[in-house]
Amino acid sequence: MESVDNKNSIFKEMEEDIYSSKLPEIEKQKILKNILKLKEQKINIMITGATGCGKSSTINALFNTQVAKVGVGVDPETMEITKYDLDNLVLWDSPGLGDGKEADNRHSKNIIKKLAECDEHGNALIDLVLVLLDGSTRDLGTSYELINQVIIPNLGENKKNKRDRILVAINQCDVAMKGRYWNFEENKPEPTLIQFLDDKVESVRKRIKEGTGVDITPIYYSAGFKDQGEEQRPYNLSKLLYFIIQHTPKEKRLAYVNNISDKDEMWKDSDDLKDYSTEIKQSFADTVSECAADGADVGEDIGKIFGKTGETIGRAAGRIIGTVAGVGKAVWNVITSW
Repeated sequence: MESVDNKNSIFKEMEEDIYSSKLPEIEKQKILKNILKLKEQKINIMITGATGCGKSSTINALFNTQVAKVGVGVDPETMEITKYDLDNLVLWDSPGLGDGKEADNRHSKNIIKKLAECDEHGNALIDLVLVLLDGSTRDLGTSYELINQVIIPNLGENKKNKRDRILVAINQCDVAMKGRYWNFEENKPEPTLIQFLDDKVESVRKRIKEGTGVDITPIYYSAGFKDQGEEQRPYNLSKLLYFIIQHTPKEKRLAYVNNISDKDEMWKDSDDLKDYSTEIKQSFADTVSECAADGADVGEDIGKIFGKTGETIGRAAGRIIGTVAGVGKAVWNVITSW
């Protein structure tokens, strides 16, 4: 894995904004105390699914890191959950199920054990489980067993908590119909494939609800595939990131700012249902507005106080619309409703 040398930069800029502001000293100290709490927050995401679902390509597409392909040069049955520590963002990459009953049993026990772990405050260590399904196959039996029998029963007793802590995403939507009805030039599905994928989403939702009573609506996307010398062309990756952020506790969302992939091609293509870049900016802005300024008497537009912070957030979210230039305080003030 490539190292990420951007530790705490968003928090450093938040602190600099407060120190340079004209707020009364007592209010500065309140906000700085809140920033310290935000800085200490870590988001832990477990990524799992059946063998071949594309976990590694998804991680590589979403974040500024490179992880090895699962099973390449290693016996998959001997692999355990791998930890990727990206400062405040921690990824737990679980081996794929489907390599044999004995291996699946061992991997399932490891997943259950990890889900039972608590942090230093006694809360569940894993904030979110991202379960990836292989959109190129109709045989999702292993995935349903993983979701219905291993993951959901071990996410606590409350149905809402279960729903908030799991996100199901169908990868490889471009080959869901063996490559038919996929517009390769524009890198998007044609109407026939969209209907097929919508039906698949509904089918998966029903199977999970019938098996667990928990109502989860999956999304579909493609992490793309990058062979040597080829370009990785994801689809709906910004939608996937948006839903990941929405499933993340508000006080932990800034962990993503420094880790979103800075490769423009990762974010080019998505459906037209929502402006995901603006929504993601707003999610980050809400964290600063509600968590950093909690309990402080700001007395003015908080967007003006956190100008430098706004520029950093704007640049991070700006990657999702294919540009990092010209996104500054003005955009910050426009996209927020302080």
